[in-house]
Amino acid sequence: MIKIREAVIVEGKYDKMRICALFDTAVIETGGFRVFNDAEKRAVIRQLALGRGVVILTDSDGAGFQIRGFLKGAVPEGCVKQAYIPEIEGKERRKAAPSKQGLLGVEGMTDEVIVNAVLRSGVHVVGESEAPESELTKSDLYELGLTGRKNSAALRSALLKKLGFPRYMTTNALLSAVRLMYTKDELRKLCSEADPEFRIEN
Repeated sequence: MIKIREAVIVEGKYDKMRICALFDTAVIETGGFRVFNDAEKRAVIRQLALGRGVVILTDSDGAGFQIRGFLKGAVPEGCVKQAYIPEIEGKERRKAAPSKQGLLGVEGMTDEVIVNAVLRSGVHVVGESEAPESELTKSDLYELGLTGRKNSAALRSALLKKLGFPRYMTTNALLSAVRLMYTKDELRKLCSEADPEFRIEN
């Protein structure tokens, strides 16, 4: 079991069970959209964010991103990290039917996928030295053709798929994720691998 400083915010009780089996930390479930009207739970999440930081891990469907966006706006800036699972079609065993978008949620992911998603969000693993962030900026994304260019949307889509990130990620979310994991040169190589035919066009 991996001990981390940040609390993990998930959607439901089955997601919480998965996280509790893998990480030694506080885990809070939002109850899906119920957190929108639950002032007490939002207050708890806000205090956790201020005290130790939180990492948000929701499903990769539209509902998950709505909850993610709401929570991001409900806690102080700089106190929240984002963990993303890939878009994988399927159905959890306990469910009679797949979700509306037919994607597996957090509870349906393998242990490896969940652990990697949380760790690459930049959480602090207790007992390990903190890895320095790279210096990636929005200007770097522009230079690499990931934003502001004719075919940027196509390259971002290909890169998100290669990295196992959901297609709903905004440019800002992509930057927050990759700057914790890759240098500019490493990201350039990944872009080339994701779409070998891509050429930067003004």
